Amino acid sequence: MNSERVAESREPRVDWQELTDLTRGQPFVVERVRLARGGVAIEGEFEPPQLAQLSIDDQVFVAAFVRSHGSIKEMERIFGVSYPTVKSRLKRIAEQLDFVDTDPAPVDAAAVVGRLRRGEISAQEALAELEGSR
Repeated sequence: MNSERVAESREPRVDWQELTDLTRGQPFVVERVRLARGGVAIEGEFEPPQLAQLSIDDQVFVAAFVRSHGSIKEMERIFGVSYPTVKSRLKRIAEQLDFVDTDPAPVDAAAVVGRLRRGEISAQEALAELEGSR
């Protein structure tokens, strides 16, 4: 990454909605980031955040969903659509996003004991693996 000091820019500010409109849903890469304060600019290739890559309509939908604390009933009221429509749209949006696995596969206790018996791991390592699965 190349970091350099730059003078305060007088260019008009472009927001995500304008950028989304300009790109018409095509993938794009950000090549320069300038900190609003301090005048530092960083050049390189940066992917925009996942939510910024959604269409503006989907961004508004996600924002409304968060604002309504995930209430599908409230989403039905706000957008004037049915429960299945809200669920379908959420599913379609979710398919466009990468998620962190928050529910890892459970530890196979029998496999841990087997590795312990074969001397592949110590008793302390076996305990750590089994306790980590709780």
